[in-house]
Amino acid sequence: MWSNLPFDILAFIFSFLSPDSLARARSTCRNWYTCAKAYPFNYPITTSTWFLALPIRNHRAICYAHNPVTNNWHHLSMEFLPVPTVRPVSPIWSLLLLKVTNSSSTTLQLALCNPFTRQFRYLPRLHIPRTNPASGVTILDSNHGFDHFRVYVAGGMSEAAQGGANYETAVEMYDSKLDTWQIVRSMPVEFAVRLTVWTPNENVCIKGTLYWITSARAYSVIGFDVTTNTWRELGVPMAERLEFATLVRRNGALGLVVARVRRALAFGRWMKGTSGAWQIRDLGSGTVVCKRVTDRWEWVWIDAPGYIKREQVLNCPIRGTLIHPTLANSSHIFK
Repeated sequence: MWSNLPFDILAFIFSFLSPDSLARARSTCRNWYTCAKAYPFNYPITTSTWFLALPIRNHRAICYAHNPVTNNWHHLSMEFLPVPTVRPVSPIWSLLLLKVTNSSSTTLQLALCNPFTRQFRYLPRLHIPRTNPASGVTILDSNHGFDHFRVYVAGGMSEAAQGGANYETAVEMYDSKLDTWQIVRSMPVEFAVRLTVWTPNENVCIKGTLYWITSARAYSVIGFDVTTNTWRELGVPMAERLEFATLVRRNGALGLVVARVRRALAFGRWMKGTSGAWQIRDLGSGTVVCKRVTDRWEWVWIDAPGYIKREQVLNCPIRGTLIHPTLANSSHIFK
């Protein structure tokens, strides 16, 4: 009976499987293999998010993925990438937005990849070449998030008309449906400076507003409303006493993860004009992830393994992100 199921029904069943389970299913028979390799994207993503750990320095082209359901680690080869060094900017459901670094040029070049299907493509070049800008992502289709999204680039250094360089105030937007960049708005020079010099790549999108945290003098948050193309600045609680701070999305609102003393981590809901409720966790060893569990948010410990399939795990700094893994064909994105 199973071997005679129509492809659409079988594909719907496969859409509930995690990549490792799907990989085992498609090795069952030729019919399942054909279906699993080509099943369409017209089903919502139903798999749990996986934790993806990517080395942030020049190490072997590999990353590590953690399945929270089975509590198993997998190592994924990144040797399919055409360049030796990339830095993750943001997850886009099953895809990763990457910043490509090249020794011959410091101009920003963005790319997309699916580390599970080993697919990769460069995004088109920006209208204004720039170095070290801030990037952010908005998803416009909640059911097929990787199908329609926009990437915003703000700040950075660009070549001045009279020679030299200046801080770029033009904001550019990439639309995945149009597969092109367009200039949407200019920004205050002060914000361009801070997004260029004092801002990491991390960004959070809340209800149509992109947020970046800056560490100039004291921590603060810069927000860009993509609907109205307006900018604003938010204060950060205990801004002058923080040693580390980063933004997260929590319960549909803007959250802040901070460190005041070594090995201490605080997490709380935070919006302008509120102090939030804070919890402290001793980091110690391993990795801590705050994620949604049923109807609440919890700290989840992920113990890093020493070996995966008898291969020693790299001992190096990582950039961690949560991603919806898939082995589905992404030919409409990687065309």
